[in-house]
Amino acid sequence: MIRPLELLIGLRYTRAKRRNHFISFISMTSMIGIAIGVWALITVLSIMNGFERELRERILSVASHVTVSGHNGWLSEQETVKSEINKHPEILASAPFILGQGLLTGGRMVKGALIRGVLPAEEVGVSNLSENMKDGNWNALESGKWQVVLGSELARQLGVSVGQKVTLVAPNGQITPAGLLPRLKRFTVAGVFELGMYEHDNGLAILHLGDAVRLFKTEGLVSGRRLKLADLYQAPRIREQLSRVLGAEYRVTDWTIQHINLFRAIKIERRVMFIILLLIVAVAAFNIVSTLVMLVTDKRPDVAILRTLGLGPRRVMAIFVIQGTLIGLIGTFIGGISGVITAVNVETLVPWLEGLFGIEFFPSSVYVITDFPAQLKWRDVSQIISISFVLSVVATLYPAWRASRTDPAEVLRYE
Repeated sequence: MIRPLELLIGLRYTRAKRRNHFISFISMTSMIGIAIGVWALITVLSIMNGFERELRERILSVASHVTVSGHNGWLSEQETVKSEINKHPEILASAPFILGQGLLTGGRMVKGALIRGVLPAEEVGVSNLSENMKDGNWNALESGKWQVVLGSELARQLGVSVGQKVTLVAPNGQITPAGLLPRLKRFTVAGVFELGMYEHDNGLAILHLGDAVRLFKTEGLVSGRRLKLADLYQAPRIREQLSRVLGAEYRVTDWTIQHINLFRAIKIERRVMFIILLLIVAVAAFNIVSTLVMLVTDKRPDVAILRTLGLGPRRVMAIFVIQGTLIGLIGTFIGGISGVITAVNVETLVPWLEGLFGIEFFPSSVYVITDFPAQLKWRDVSQIISISFVLSVVATLYPAWRASRTDPAEVLRYE
């Protein structure tokens, strides 16, 4: 048990005034090192949390929480599947879709694209495409009018805007006396959307479901149904439930499966980054060892006198544990406060730095997300602070144990 005497002496040793200015300097560098490490950990993990959240939201603005399709690529018995889906209380909405590929031509430009046929009124319930229209009108998509909504980057590369024409080359051709010819259809651009994800903005074209049925000759069949859940994190559980209800002839997937490699890579990167930055804290914390070893050597006469006055080894050990712990505690506190402030304001701080230095950290042509989103999680903050504090305490144990082993007779013999 730490008593007031050990606390008083430990605090006094922390404030060097005479011969041990160098020791005080090392203590200060250890404190600054811990503060920088904790600050960097909280800031970087918050930014990575923000990137993961932003990436997930942008992906799910186009992708579905759960998708039901047939194993042969087409969904049979649509009404039966729709009825079973509507029975589930945690499914908010569902919408049919047809998925295909094609070539879009505008002027002299040709661009491959993913073609998705949707029912605009039902698609609103499962995606955010209608909320991200940059130009035009989402509701302009009507069956039989042969209209298309393009991603912003795709429209830019084709050199077209709302009201202009593009030609879609479908993969399934038609047999004529002259041989197999590709299916060509002229579409009017009804709108342009921008999701902020280069992959979708550059390669996605939306048609009305009726036009997609005629274009791809699906005979009324659809590729599947996209579902939106009340809680997207329950997607794996709901996927398993639907798989049991619908049977083996249907294929049920969810967003965690469709993008498993991406989110697994993010988690691995986050874990590795945590370990690398934690080494900064560890190095700074174990600088406390050298600080206390030199302090113990400098204070050996003081320790010997205290021992002769009746101070036991454990109480001597407590003096130096208090000093090292105080260094770690102050550094952790400063780093924690700085990290939280930085993480909360990083979304305004980074644009200011970009404007100040005239550079763009994440160009939109290279990166999926071009800004610096941040999401502060107090669980991460408490974990980082706890680890930093524990490392600081552990670093004090060996020097403090060395001090408690001081032999008063041996030391005072030459004093």
